[in-house]
Amino acid sequence: MTKITREEALRYHSSGRPGKIEVIPTKPYNTQYDLSMAYTPGVAEPCLEIQKNSEDAYVYTSKCNLVAVISNGTAVLGLGDIGAMAGKPVMEGKGLLFKVFADVDVFDIEINEKDADKLIRIVEAVSPTFGGINLEDIKAPECFEIEEQLKQKLDIPVFHDDQHGTAIISGAGLLNALEINGKKINEIRVVINGAGAAAISCAKLYKRLGVKRENIFMLDSKGLITKRRTDLNKYKQEFAQDVSITTLAETIKGADVFLGLSVGKVLTPEMLKTMAPNPIVFAMANPVPEIAYDEAVATRSDIIMATGRSDYPNQINNVLGFPFIFRGALDVKARTINEEMKLAAVHALAKLAKEDVPEAVNVAYKVHNLSFGKEYIIPKPLDPRLITKVAPAVAKAAMDTGVARAQITDWKTYEIELLKRMGIYNKLVDDIRNKACQQPKRIVFTDANNFKVLKAVHLVMQEGIAIPVLIGNHEDIRKLAGQYNLELNGIAIIDVYSPKEYERRKQYAQLLFEKRKRKGMTLDEAMEKMRDPNYFGVMMVETGDADGFISGFSTQYANIIRPALQIIGSNNSLNHIAGMYIITTKQGPFFFADTTVNIDPSARTLADTTLLTANQVRRFNLVPRIALLSFSNFGSNRTESPNKVREAVEILHRDYPDLIVDGEIQANYAFNRSLRQEKFPFSKLADMEVNTVIFPDLNSGNIAYKMMQELAGAEVIGPILMGIRKPINVLQMGSSVREIVNMTAITVIDAQTVSDEIIRL
Repeated sequence: MTKITREEALRYHSSGRPGKIEVIPTKPYNTQYDLSMAYTPGVAEPCLEIQKNSEDAYVYTSKCNLVAVISNGTAVLGLGDIGAMAGKPVMEGKGLLFKVFADVDVFDIEINEKDADKLIRIVEAVSPTFGGINLEDIKAPECFEIEEQLKQKLDIPVFHDDQHGTAIISGAGLLNALEINGKKINEIRVVINGAGAAAISCAKLYKRLGVKRENIFMLDSKGLITKRRTDLNKYKQEFAQDVSITTLAETIKGADVFLGLSVGKVLTPEMLKTMAPNPIVFAMANPVPEIAYDEAVATRSDIIMATGRSDYPNQINNVLGFPFIFRGALDVKARTINEEMKLAAVHALAKLAKEDVPEAVNVAYKVHNLSFGKEYIIPKPLDPRLITKVAPAVAKAAMDTGVARAQITDWKTYEIELLKRMGIYNKLVDDIRNKACQQPKRIVFTDANNFKVLKAVHLVMQEGIAIPVLIGNHEDIRKLAGQYNLELNGIAIIDVYSPKEYERRKQYAQLLFEKRKRKGMTLDEAMEKMRDPNYFGVMMVETGDADGFISGFSTQYANIIRPALQIIGSNNSLNHIAGMYIITTKQGPFFFADTTVNIDPSARTLADTTLLTANQVRRFNLVPRIALLSFSNFGSNRTESPNKVREAVEILHRDYPDLIVDGEIQANYAFNRSLRQEKFPFSKLADMEVNTVIFPDLNSGNIAYKMMQELAGAEVIGPILMGIRKPINVLQMGSSVREIVNMTAITVIDAQTVSDEIIRL
């Protein structure tokens, strides 16, 4: 774990605007009209509506998405009773996590009051402001009473995360660890070292998951909690055992599970050796666990280990829970967070850990391929799927148990709304994948001995996007798949060097020879070409042995275009091809062409590229609105480059009058609709939003899409090869798994609509 110095931490919190959160307006405020609506007199109308019906506060105010993070600073994480004001940085941090992980707004409220009854009254008094209350860093046993009383008094969710967050996350980890080691939850013996809020909540939740009360052994600073002791509060008494042992060393013998919520280094290797076979150890003291991860796995090779630290596998981190639990509760306007909602979160987290992990998560944690097992029993905090798995599960449980004011009926739409909240929903990509799944096609992949390609193939198969066919060595591919737990059952693998493929190579070579014999190719050369996966794969598409072909992960663009043109050829009357990228942004998708093929196109080539691009855009059920870019605006410069763009537009206006296209035009006018209307009201683009741009040369197109990718953070899909008679696409070298999956879906769509008819340009 990266060492953080005192100076760095203080600088982080003090630099720029002090603190970590701010309040920003969500409505217009630039005009007198806006201000009159925001405050007086316009504000009176929603006030009167809420006076008539208090539930309308969810309609007219931020209550529906606002949580209070409330603390009195008596048990601040790792620091103890440091006071309300000193705990404020922690509460602000909690607010930051709520916002960035689940788009939940937060006011942090630090209350300088240790008396539990008075604190309850204060929280009750401010509660109308909020849609939920997150209690934080309040010491035990007062925290139990405070939460219980507030849950009874208030009709909004009240959740003490120190208790329930740890219980929920560790509960999910426990279920999965037991699945891995094959033990039954109603038979295991659990030792909990620590008896504070989190420990007691964990014990209660574990009981609800199936652990027997008599099999839970809890220790505090004075030893095992037994019925002989007279110093126990009512919360500890629930877990008192009628035994004579007192120490951790005695209690741990034969235990199946150790849960540490105490202090570092209390569990020794010698104690660990006395646990039952296949022990589960959750050592969550931070920053020093009850036993160090390296020490534990060196002592017991059969252990399943988790900690509270991010630099070891299986981090039990509350951020996996509270943002998404509140998100689900707020979205159905829940009156409480009940036990069923907590259990729903447990099972959603446990289930998610068994699903394929997105590439972005692997990259973030610098691992190759996380998969369910001893070192991955709970999801990672940066997994973008958490919000769409945990929040809906919690919301549904709230509805099923009758504590929801609002109902969700369309769960797919709700999932999309959650993704939009987080800015990670891509409608075009979603539509492309859905369309591909409606009629999957046989798609050939080269580079199948590469992990990313193989992982993409695994996902493509699982999602039903395509029927993959792999070109490569059987043994190498199977070995790689086994190494990373990738499922390849039912996927055809073709080794072009195998004697079994000799007859097909011979057949393909003869076809290639017939196509190229008057262009300098001999039969022997054609036979040799069929040992090249790119020639072989393209020929599979040409002969109907496959429907589409994808290559390019580890080879140059030209090495795929050459066999595609030699074997398949173009689908248009001018034998013209071009390349296009899809640039997905928060403003929607944009289509950039030509970005990969034509270096210095003529006016005729620009016009042809525009027509090919328009045809491709229509395949995605979008109307192309096209700008031909230049450094000139409608004749303002008469040099060579603007002239050819202007000539291309003239061709298009003359021969394709229904096409929405104009230029030559500078990029700022193309993308700024109001600016374009002001300066060039005559433009055929009128007041439309441009979604397709044609660049005057390869330099500008290539530079533009790469700048969008790197500086604007846009997702780039492509290059899509246009003008080839059958579906052939080329990956960027080193493409991500997501990019390969997206290109596969696009290739499938091309295959769904392929036609032998020549397009007349």
